Amino acid sequence: MYLIVGLGNPEEEYSNTRHNMGFDVINKLAEENNININKNKFQGLYGKGKINEEEVILLKPQTYMNLSGECLQQVLKFYKISINDLIVIYDDIDITPGKIKIRKKGGPGNHNGMKSVIKSINTENFVRIRVGIGIPKNNQDLISYVIGKIPKEDIEELEKGKEEAKEAVNEIIINGIDKAMNKFN
Repeated sequence: MYLIVGLGNPEEEYSNTRHNMGFDVINKLAEENNININKNKFQGLYGKGKINEEEVILLKPQTYMNLSGECLQQVLKFYKISINDLIVIYDDIDITPGKIKIRKKGGPGNHNGMKSVIKSINTENFVRIRVGIGIPKNNQDLISYVIGKIPKEDIEELEKGKEEAKEAVNEIIINGIDKAMNKFN
């Protein structure tokens, strides 16, 4: 069973922001695979179902970004899911909007959600899909850039990245991480 986690912030004011790319990809996966994300437990919203005949849990932590790892760790433990079957999806300012990067392991960079995940599960050795959001323009403050509303002119590129991330999850499940990295990186 795979645990596929999208990082984001739970309140409505954060929907449709760059910082919620992980939640948005989870929503796309849920819609495509008819998985209802309607269970509220472990400080998260989740749903169980299948993607390409493989059992999965789609999870959106409701702890706010900086505490995402607490929720994720509880689900891993309760369902006895191996770290090898964990995929975490999140936004990354160091990647061009519309692009993604897949990694097998690595540090959190300056992403507080990933810092929480790594601290909570005590390892950097898990698959992650980083969805590019780019860097702020015109000296815009980083915080208002990632949690502010997305201008219309940026939406199309960000949608491409979310779609690629969704396809990358499918590729990982069907053909494994190495083939997915070769295809998308």
